[in-house]
Amino acid sequence: MKEYDLVIVGGGISGASLLYTVAEFTDVERVALVEKEDEIAAINSHHTNNSQTLHFGDIETNYTLEKAESVKEGAEMVAGYLESNDSDREMHSKRSKMVLAVGDEEVDSLERRYHEEGFGDLFPKLEAIDRDEIAEIEPKVVEGRDPGKEMLALQTPDGYTVDYGKLAKSFVDEVRDDDGVDVFTGTEVTEITDEDDGFVIDTDAGHFEADATVVAAGSHSLQIAQEMGYGEHLSLLPVAGSFFTADEGLLNGKVYTLQMKKLPFAAVHGDAEVHDGDLTRFGPTAKVVPALERGRLSTVPDFFDVFGLSPSSFLSYTNILADRILFPYVVKNLLYDLPAVGPRAFLPHVKKVVPTVELDDIERAKGYGGVRPQIVNTRTKSLDMGEATITGDDIVFNVTPSPGASTCLKNARRDTKQVLEFLGEEYDFDVDAFEDATIGNFPHERDEDETVEEATATDDAEPIAADDD
Repeated sequence: MKEYDLVIVGGGISGASLLYTVAEFTDVERVALVEKEDEIAAINSHHTNNSQTLHFGDIETNYTLEKAESVKEGAEMVAGYLESNDSDREMHSKRSKMVLAVGDEEVDSLERRYHEEGFGDLFPKLEAIDRDEIAEIEPKVVEGRDPGKEMLALQTPDGYTVDYGKLAKSFVDEVRDDDGVDVFTGTEVTEITDEDDGFVIDTDAGHFEADATVVAAGSHSLQIAQEMGYGEHLSLLPVAGSFFTADEGLLNGKVYTLQMKKLPFAAVHGDAEVHDGDLTRFGPTAKVVPALERGRLSTVPDFFDVFGLSPSSFLSYTNILADRILFPYVVKNLLYDLPAVGPRAFLPHVKKVVPTVELDDIERAKGYGGVRPQIVNTRTKSLDMGEATITGDDIVFNVTPSPGASTCLKNARRDTKQVLEFLGEEYDFDVDAFEDATIGNFPHERDEDETVEEATATDDAEPIAADDD
């Protein structure tokens, strides 16, 4: 039986960033990462299964200013790491991004956000640009649009399109050869048992002992938590995201549309794919599915484990899905998967970004899209927006929907501090070195000689208290 100070369950972007932070910047002597897939970041962190966006909060119009401030710090950590470790742009592309308003009502809303709500001050590189300036950066966004329609965009050259799978592998590769670090792939955790002096982690490849444990297994984190008696007042609403693609390079960067603030799902956007600028993706759609992983029927029973089949779960789902905004949204998203009807039903969303696109120009992207778990609180019978962390006795469970990837290093900093608190005062975390290696490399000031065209051409969650009900 192998013994460790810390075992991390899950090798996606969340678990990988924590392994990197603990192994590189603390003096914890023995740490292991256990991943059930044969490769690191094979599921939701894989570049085909997410929006590839590094969210700063500048163009995400469902963020409050307070949330944007928090997300911004986390995104700058990731961007700083990329700037320092990915000069060849194998993990990311640097492109323009904007949020687009069309029509008087949307334009007024975006102007208030920029000038009155503080987003212009929070993001100095963010600029309010008009139709002519939009056309210079994204010609297809303006081409074919009604010239009488008012347009405005908030645009920045500081857009990062990220392959989070490669980023996760980079985190692991940085430390996997260090003394005291073990990485186990193709190793599935079957049970975690809380013993008096730590945890026994049973896997299909043997047993591990750990003084502290962090479960960073996406939707499965809540399943494992509930098996151990935590988070029993929570459930999940798994939402599968999909994309449509156009082979023609329609966009130079990312173009978001305005978000409905009551919806926790990303606004439809168009963007050039991270590794292929000639492939334009539009989406995501958001379809509620009874599974914890897309396309894997084996995870349907896992969903029902978390759902619980309890009256409170049924009442919570009924209350959430009966919402007059959410219910029509869910029904419409079911249509988008239908072979003939889906592209036709989704086309208006694409035209909102690129007006000249026709039905024959788009197709459903095969192999793109993952499952994002939305947290359901069965006590309040409502969705808990954002990320979720359950902290127990010497164990942490991270359930990380968007923007978990964007804030992975900030979350890792938080979890590292928590782990050291579990382990005791004999361990140290060099926070200054961690921040020097991450946010310290972020280019906060724009080079005065850099033009928008040049930039275009280049390619914290609130913890949920442990619940023992």
